Amino acid sequence: MAAGLLSNRVDREDLAVGDHIYSWRAAYIYAHHGIYIGDEMVIHFTRAAGHEIGTGTFLDSFLFSSSPASSAGDAPPCQRCGHLVRPDGVVMSCLDCFLHGGSLYLFHYGVSPAFFLAKARGGTCTLAASDPGDAVAHRARYLLDKGFGAYSLFKNNCEDFAIYCKTGLLVETAFSVGRSGQLASLTAAFSAVASSPLRFLTTSAGGLAVVTTGMYCVGRYVSDIGVRRDVVKVPVETLVAQTSATVTAMEADVTAENSADVAVAADADTVRPPAVD
Repeated sequence: MAAGLLSNRVDREDLAVGDHIYSWRAAYIYAHHGIYIGDEMVIHFTRAAGHEIGTGTFLDSFLFSSSPASSAGDAPPCQRCGHLVRPDGVVMSCLDCFLHGGSLYLFHYGVSPAFFLAKARGGTCTLAASDPGDAVAHRARYLLDKGFGAYSLFKNNCEDFAIYCKTGLLVETAFSVGRSGQLASLTAAFSAVASSPLRFLTTSAGGLAVVTTGMYCVGRYVSDIGVRRDVVKVPVETLVAQTSATVTAMEADVTAENSADVAVAADADTVRPPAVD
């Protein structure tokens, strides 16, 4: 673990089934996460074809996707996993396509608070303990078949997917970020710099740095999945059943609204007065 304090890089030969791996993208702006299931194959969660991260807004123009599907249209498909390509959601690809030319890193679980805070960049480790590798691989394969719901940058992204597969933990509260350490770090940094009245307690540059750094560390710590109190362990079968029920209810609401609109239009046609010659 001491080596991991400086870098989480790992060799392919050292990977085990159920490992949570990631690779930095777009000059270390963000990382893409997945679950290694053996035989150099990875299961990971994407927003859409060619988009490993995105908001669905104009902000996406500033985020560079590095999914294998984002390659040039005339590029030949991967001979190993090209036949497995899906348009979106939970996908499986070979390790080379997952890395897309980047380096391989291992996400650490069950770290100490000191180690966690020493890793200033979020999305690299957590205080939460990992379940056994076979349980992790089972969740990943089950979600590959059943899906992981709609992609959301702030609530349900690739890191959220990998952390759920490793721990089985879900956030219960509706008005909070998900399990992603990357987003927790961003939220903590914004809160430390822009939202804290404590920054006015000192006028020196050194004092301001200490206060801001302290608040950033506290914000990251309390947002970690390993210490949060708004999380609950949910079996993957239950998660999929709940998601399916939610989708079915939403579809029923849409159908009911459409039927109501049709009925209103029909009534309007019925009561319309006849035309006068």
